[in-house]
Amino acid sequence: MDKKQCPVKLSAHPSRGLIDEKMVVQVQNAEPFSKVTLRAFHCCEGGYNWEAFAHYYADMSGQVNVSEDPSLGGTYFGVEPMGLLWSLQGVKGNKLGATLRKLDPQIPMTVTISLYSGYQSEGFEDLVPLASVLVERWNVAPGVRIIEIQEDGVNGTLFMPPGPGPFPGIMDLWGHEVGMIKYRAALLSSHGYAALAVNYITPDVTKTTREMVELDFFEKAFGILQRHPQVISSRVGIAGLCFGNVIMFKVAAYSEVVKPRCLVCVNGMHMIPPDKTLGEARSYTTEVMRTSVNKDTKEIVMRDSLLPIPTDPKLKMDLGRVSCPLLIIAAEDDLGIPSKEAAEDIKAMMERAGKGDLVKILSYPKAGHILYPPYMPLGNLTVVKGTGVQLWGGEPHPHSFAQEDSWRKTLMFLHKHLCEDASEN
Repeated sequence: MDKKQCPVKLSAHPSRGLIDEKMVVQVQNAEPFSKVTLRAFHCCEGGYNWEAFAHYYADMSGQVNVSEDPSLGGTYFGVEPMGLLWSLQGVKGNKLGATLRKLDPQIPMTVTISLYSGYQSEGFEDLVPLASVLVERWNVAPGVRIIEIQEDGVNGTLFMPPGPGPFPGIMDLWGHEVGMIKYRAALLSSHGYAALAVNYITPDVTKTTREMVELDFFEKAFGILQRHPQVISSRVGIAGLCFGNVIMFKVAAYSEVVKPRCLVCVNGMHMIPPDKTLGEARSYTTEVMRTSVNKDTKEIVMRDSLLPIPTDPKLKMDLGRVSCPLLIIAAEDDLGIPSKEAAEDIKAMMERAGKGDLVKILSYPKAGHILYPPYMPLGNLTVVKGTGVQLWGGEPHPHSFAQEDSWRKTLMFLHKHLCEDASEN
């Protein structure tokens, strides 16, 4: 059959995979040397629409391989195998501050990838594609078990890997947001870790007291994970992001009962006086946000209000007390927290305590505060009701690199400290 009579074929492999798994998008049987546009479209759980597109030039056999061929225009340029995902942008009509993230990790992120003739940049809804393919991106691997935890006042969701175990464990502490963010814990379980996402902003206990939970709450949560019959009790670590790191550092440095095997800090700070309760610490960060509002633009840049890093040891937690390996991921364009400066101060503090060899810093230029799993688009602002617009910083391409690279190195760090010789119990 004449090749020109063959239908154009568009494929994405794997069409169903984990959110951090690379995929290969290919076009076959297009007109030789023709101009084509690939577009990705996604409607998120919040009901907002997102799209990315790229212009390609088919080769002499009518083929395009996104993993090898450069985009000549669109929402990204050059050879970017995952550009159709990390460059997703909100379409017109999305509200200010709409962020693409997974609310329910049990529901896949579905993306429709379509092929169009010529170089197109708008009006896709009025165009007829040459071909389309549906892709599913999952946070949970097949066989992961999801266990809701309500014990001793602790609320959380435990993601348990397939199989009998036992598994190393991770207590996952997200940031300042109301509710429970589960997708990182879900993805960690897909890589073999029993991961407990802890709801510490709105657990049952705070509904009655209306006060922030304190250190004993997290000691209980850690103990619940540690005592689970499918968890290796001596191989449990903690991962934090934003305010979750304040909690993580408080637990690791000052708890008499919690002894984590390792820590992962993503854009965190330690500039909280150790005698403050966690409730007082949260109130302090909220007040910093309110006083960081630009009266003219209503933009909030908390980073500047938190600098310089205090030199008085009474104004920050003593992380020289931490005795386990610590991985710090610092985004250099973080406008929420001075992540790079805080990381350097933490390292210096631990070096003075003779523990500098326990600290590893990964620093990423032009990356912003919110580091999602790989290939998710940049979320660089949040609308704070009644206050202003919180800026998080970052540029799409370097931020995407930071997410991919830091996630890969996080998994390596966790494997080294939680999995090697994991038969030890």
